[in-house]
Amino acid sequence: MSGRATVEMKGIRKEFPATLANDAVDFTAYAGEIHALLGENGAGKSTLMNILTGVLRPDQGEIRIHGKNASMKSPKDALKLGIGMIYQHFKLVKPFTVAENIVLGMEEIKVLKKQALEEQVRSLSNEYKIDINPVSYVWQLSIGEQQRVEILKVLFRKANILILDEPTAVLTPDEVNELFATLRSMAAKGCTIIFITHKMHEVMEFADRITVLRDGRLVKALKKEETSEQELAQLMVGREISMGRRNTENTTREKQILTVQDLTVLNDKKLKAVDGLSFHLYAGEILGVAGVSGNGQKELMEALAGLRTVAGGQIWMQDQEISRTSPRERIDRGMAFIPEDRYGFALIKSMTVMENASIKCYRDPGFCKRGVLNYKKLEQQSREFIKEFDIKVGGPRSLVQSMSGGNAQKLILARETAKEPSIILASYPVRGLDIKATESIHKILVKEKARGAGVLLISEDLDEIFQLSDRVAVMYEGTFMGILPIRQVTLEKIGMAMAGAARLGGEDNG
Repeated sequence: MSGRATVEMKGIRKEFPATLANDAVDFTAYAGEIHALLGENGAGKSTLMNILTGVLRPDQGEIRIHGKNASMKSPKDALKLGIGMIYQHFKLVKPFTVAENIVLGMEEIKVLKKQALEEQVRSLSNEYKIDINPVSYVWQLSIGEQQRVEILKVLFRKANILILDEPTAVLTPDEVNELFATLRSMAAKGCTIIFITHKMHEVMEFADRITVLRDGRLVKALKKEETSEQELAQLMVGREISMGRRNTENTTREKQILTVQDLTVLNDKKLKAVDGLSFHLYAGEILGVAGVSGNGQKELMEALAGLRTVAGGQIWMQDQEISRTSPRERIDRGMAFIPEDRYGFALIKSMTVMENASIKCYRDPGFCKRGVLNYKKLEQQSREFIKEFDIKVGGPRSLVQSMSGGNAQKLILARETAKEPSIILASYPVRGLDIKATESIHKILVKEKARGAGVLLISEDLDEIFQLSDRVAVMYEGTFMGILPIRQVTLEKIGMAMAGAARLGGEDNG
């Protein structure tokens, strides 16, 4: 780190209707450093960076870039000052080449000289050690390679202050290491790197300095060597958070409650998404399935829940084959499903908490007689959910769209576990949630496992896999790359299996 401040934000205030997003926030980043910006959802991280990139304008405060006062009215103004942002969802045109994507939208390029452009991109990628072929089409690239294209786009526009929003969300461990090797190379050339994240181990491994926000205010700015994962978690939420293993109960493998044999499932394009998959889930265990999204996880869970037709193979709940039964029959047999899309599949935002809490039980005799609903009992049930699961909401008649993501997810878990299911299918149950909400959801899943339920957990977050799983599988191109007890697995083993470079070992599809 050179010690020269490239970004100085002083007393930044930004207020939206009913929300004070940034309250007199100070933020400083230096040339040659990798700076992590930490905070829960709603802490004000994205608002602060959107102000820095010209997407939003502050109500109060001062910004200095390279020591000079700056006023950004648009992202174009920010880019002229050398500030570029890479968002979590890439903005690339897949039928175009790498080089074509890099110059897309640049008004100063009037005539596209393809060969000269490709040579410029190649030279830039060599300078920053970003391994990418400028003539490749984007559709041919992995997610990690597409991210490199986004980095080259801002470097090509002469950016030297780079902001990345959750840059590792869909990367394998090897791709994460490659990304930060690239970022370190850029920092060594004097660039300022700011990354927004919630992954503590990445902060401790890759960041030089850290700024923590909470409730729109600056809590602390500190050097990595001055802190720990535990302290950072406490700074983020205002109380102590367990960062270690959350599933500490012993598990047995005495009772198979879900058996999958040679399962084949097609995706929406009628191509094989799950390819001859076999495995067992046991009562009182959490089986974690790691893998980069898009390797058949969605289709597997939908087939198990009865939402997608099975093309081949069998699914058994204990001694009953359920391969072609309806979702309702599977629910009645004791299956619960927490889908990855909480608003597309699990909840109806325009309906109340009470109505959403009743979706699975409104026809039960306790709530309905001769087709007439007992609203008093339905409301009482939702009040019990709110109390037991500590759901922060105005009451049973509040609309779900008024809830935070974490509280919405607690409502789903309350509803899905109300009848003590024997099998819980949990797809990315904490995706998009902050550290405090994540801890709450994890405690619920561990409690269900301790009760005797079998939990099939799909996750891209390897911290979550190691915190919760009794056994772990890696899903790659529609099949498992083996299954192992979590104590026999290393991050390196999982990373290789996620990339399809090596088998995990142990049980092979079963």
